[in-house]
Amino acid sequence: MDDPYQNNVNQQMTEGGEYTYTQDGSGQDGYPYQTDYPPQEEDAASDATEGADDDEQMYEGEYQGIPHPDEIKEARRAARLEARKKARMAAQQEEEEENLPEQYESIMEECGHGRFQWMLFVVLGLALMADGVDGFVVGFVLPSAEKDMCISNADKGLLGLLVYVAMMVGALVWGGLCDKMGRRKCLIYVLAIDLVFSFLSCFAQSYGFFLFFRFCSGFGIGGSIPIVYTYFTEFLQMDKRGEHLSWLCMFWMLGGLYASFTAWGIIPHYGWGFAIGSEFQMHSWRLFILVCLFPALAALVGVVFMPESPRFLLENARHDEAWMILRQVHDTNWKAKGEPERVFTVTNIKTPQTQEDEFIEIQSDTGTAFQRWTVRHMTMLQQVMANIMSLSAPELRLQGLFLVIVWFCLAFSYHGLGVWFPDMIKYMQYEEYESKVRVFHRERVERFHFNFSLINQIHREGEYIHDKFANIEIKSVKFEDSLFENCYFEDVKSTNTFFENCTIKNTVFYNTDLWQEKFKDCRMENTTFLHPKKGCHLNFQEENDIVIYLVSFLGSLAVLPGNIISALFMDKIGRIRIIGGSMLASSACTFLLLLSFSQGAVICWQCLFYGASVAAWNGLEVISVELYPSSKRYRTAFGILNGICKFAAIVASFIFAAFIGITKIIPIFLAFSALVCGGFVALKLPETREKILS
Repeated sequence: MDDPYQNNVNQQMTEGGEYTYTQDGSGQDGYPYQTDYPPQEEDAASDATEGADDDEQMYEGEYQGIPHPDEIKEARRAARLEARKKARMAAQQEEEEENLPEQYESIMEECGHGRFQWMLFVVLGLALMADGVDGFVVGFVLPSAEKDMCISNADKGLLGLLVYVAMMVGALVWGGLCDKMGRRKCLIYVLAIDLVFSFLSCFAQSYGFFLFFRFCSGFGIGGSIPIVYTYFTEFLQMDKRGEHLSWLCMFWMLGGLYASFTAWGIIPHYGWGFAIGSEFQMHSWRLFILVCLFPALAALVGVVFMPESPRFLLENARHDEAWMILRQVHDTNWKAKGEPERVFTVTNIKTPQTQEDEFIEIQSDTGTAFQRWTVRHMTMLQQVMANIMSLSAPELRLQGLFLVIVWFCLAFSYHGLGVWFPDMIKYMQYEEYESKVRVFHRERVERFHFNFSLINQIHREGEYIHDKFANIEIKSVKFEDSLFENCYFEDVKSTNTFFENCTIKNTVFYNTDLWQEKFKDCRMENTTFLHPKKGCHLNFQEENDIVIYLVSFLGSLAVLPGNIISALFMDKIGRIRIIGGSMLASSACTFLLLLSFSQGAVICWQCLFYGASVAAWNGLEVISVELYPSSKRYRTAFGILNGICKFAAIVASFIFAAFIGITKIIPIFLAFSALVCGGFVALKLPETREKILS
């Protein structure tokens, strides 16, 4: 590129070695310039300047602040050099970023697949198991907790809602943070938060504190799934990802089995609890929550001894740390295979350092400790938001939309039916129980001692004169428009028992749980309550139906065949066929629910549905890790998708629960439609089984 001054400025050498610059090629109006001036006295220099000719004058623009032409040329030359340097650096960085996935894949192939991956498999599996356990805890303890803490139906629904909201927020937050803080560090935080607040919830005596602690626990464990899959994926070769990620999914099933089995073995045993005074009660359902912490505790201990993901370190220009970890993986695997002499041959890994990381480093060298902390975390937040916004790029928008639809449809049907199955079974039990109710009309009982339990009865317009009710249980009994006169109630336990529009005269209630809430529109004359058992009281035989635990246990066990099939065929037939086929097969199982008219039939179709749908979950989680190309996006994307999953679960829980006892056609039709829609949309997703993790 020609300089604009080149054509009108000519350079000539004089006999004295001086260089003269003339404009327009004429030599006139030029300015003589000598590179090295001899030292002069101040007065002499002034005289020389005053007496010089025009051709021998110094550059007058110097006194007017006008830059010399040579300075302009030098500045422009420096700008061109800087531009070329930046272009070369950008091209080199782009080339290094393109080469990193292939280079990392070849490194993982050299490290091999062996003992290290299996150790990490167990540790991360326990973290996934902890997430599975957390999904069942609230459902199992709620029947006992609502009686122990006097939780109303509205507050009971709020507990389930807030736990899912917390998991949704946790998935969104931790999915983005693990790109900036590291997989291992975030997973340690996630498990620690879950452990601390779940432990505190065991001892919370008020519903408000219990709700707060379960919310914080859900926020922690909600981020485990995107972190676990990301962490494990970055230690796997391309041809191992599909199979081993599918095997990892089985730990979620083990979490359900563990929760169901321990709930069945602990919660119904009232004597396993203890009390400290009258204010602190530690019933067996609280011990169940405590036992459910063991998977998270074991996972936390294991993660502490695991290294950070080398892929994360390379993406953040921490070359030496990544190389040491890769060498550790290599040596661990080949030593276990009987080849300890094999040498790790990788000596150089090209890793570009991002401008974001440089910005954090520069800011960390200045200011106070609080300012550095603020700048570092604000920058991190900005980068996470930038990653989220980058997911709307044109090249990612369509496939991202398809993936969101599939995630939402599968989660909506799966979690909706997950609520519908146990509630439907309870409703069938209730209908069966109601069909066996005994009705007594206008009976008169005088001077009789009731020393046997009253169960599932309705007494209308009865008269009870000088009767005694002692050491009995009254269960699901209603007295309507009845008269109790000169009666005596002692050591009576009641469940779902009410007195409506009754007249009670000269009657004594001693050490019973019959209190104000049991009497509706009743008239009392000279009635005495001595040592009443106020508040809510647990009845473990009533609140812990073995069928509910059995249903959850069988539902968790039913996913085992689907897990095995998806693991064996994930890399053979591809992710897309697994997802689409599994969702369409699940829709068929859902449609057949219309033919179920008994508890046994509902349980059977539930097991088939869970077994068929688990393959879609496995394929969806694998493809979500592999689909997004940017190294700084797919963990954030995975967190967003898990947040959408929890949102779908919240919506489905309300919709499906609203139709229990009204109709089963609408919930089944909604689940069927969602699965069919998601199954066909899944076929539009790109296949990723032969894609290098880029």
